Amino acid sequence: MPAQQITPAEYKGKYVFHAKRRGLDRHRGHLLALRLVGRREILLRRTRGVHMEILITGGAGFIGSHVADELLRHGHRVRALDNLSEQVHGPGAERPDYLPADVELIRGDVRDPAAVRRALQGIDAVYHFAAAVGVGQSMYEVAEYTSTNNLGTAVLLEALIARPVQRLVVASSMSIYGEGLYRTADNEVVAGTDRTIDQLRSGDWEVRDTAGRPLSPVPTTEDKVPSLASVYALSKFDQERLCLMVGRAYGISTVALRFFNVFGTRQALSNPYTGVLAIFASRLLNGNPPLIFEDGLQKRDFVSVYDVAQACRLALDNPAAAGQAFNIGSGRSYTVLDVAALLGKVLAIDVQPDVCGKYRVGDIRHCFADITRAQRVLGYQPQVAFEDGVIELAEWLEGQVAFDHVAEASAELAVRGLTV
Repeated sequence: MPAQQITPAEYKGKYVFHAKRRGLDRHRGHLLALRLVGRREILLRRTRGVHMEILITGGAGFIGSHVADELLRHGHRVRALDNLSEQVHGPGAERPDYLPADVELIRGDVRDPAAVRRALQGIDAVYHFAAAVGVGQSMYEVAEYTSTNNLGTAVLLEALIARPVQRLVVASSMSIYGEGLYRTADNEVVAGTDRTIDQLRSGDWEVRDTAGRPLSPVPTTEDKVPSLASVYALSKFDQERLCLMVGRAYGISTVALRFFNVFGTRQALSNPYTGVLAIFASRLLNGNPPLIFEDGLQKRDFVSVYDVAQACRLALDNPAAAGQAFNIGSGRSYTVLDVAALLGKVLAIDVQPDVCGKYRVGDIRHCFADITRAQRVLGYQPQVAFEDGVIELAEWLEGQVAFDHVAEASAELAVRGLTV
């Protein structure tokens, strides 16, 4: 059913009438008017299909900048709030060259209420991408991850309660699932269970049933109950739930997109906690073998950042998407060994990966996306084949500077007892 739309004059009339009638202040009268209209898609200044003023938190980063490109192509105006974190952008970072000139960049931290209020001025919709990213690092930089991801989201939401927008899209993560879904020998689909430390120490990597039989991984749907295996996963789950909860309470139309393993140009090559492909590329460009945990046969869903940007745009004004969470992946799975081999081949670098046979605390065995819901509701359809995306990534890598910090990051995990 299409969202009800009202003119600015009609909205103002409802707001003024109900605020005066109930003795409400400006803010509460505004919220009541939002609820009384009866739909979350409210026309304050624009009708659907007309260009919007959009804020992207973390908008100078890898995914945020590509989403900015996509939104600009469709006629929207984009503002980015980004603290240009050193771990992502390097020391003394300035505005990235790849960020379109048409994007207004506000340098600030999502945990700073004043910066967030400033960034929200005149905004119709928000993409919330600002986050600290990294499973391993989150297990020892607990305060930093919790502050950036949880507190940062809370600060943003308090600002949105005071000044609601037409739509909020939050970047969630496949990490909230923990292990994906599996099929038993009896053909029953079940949630994967955590592997025991003794099992992992013995080099038995597969997820098994209670009888010890290995389970076969299958695509994971949004209905799978979350199993939070790392501080990062917990913080992403909190970001998603906070946004959906507060959005529902205050009439802010909210959508959560659970990104799987996103890859493409503009990834932070010198960040050892970024995506697998960027980490492997950094190793190979420095003449080092890609470091692979366990046996390399763990399966993941690798999705092009262009397809992720498409999904983000589709989530902007679809009334049926409100209040829902969607898997955003390619719908295909690859082993980590397959990924390392393909990247080495495309880069024409013959370096065999270092399969270390160790487990990293917070990692899971298999998880890849069932994208049926996103296809049905959003009209999402991945366009970039994995092989084509890797070829483009390799072309972009020419001339890029990558500092390989993987050895230091791995040593840090080992010292803290976070590898088995």
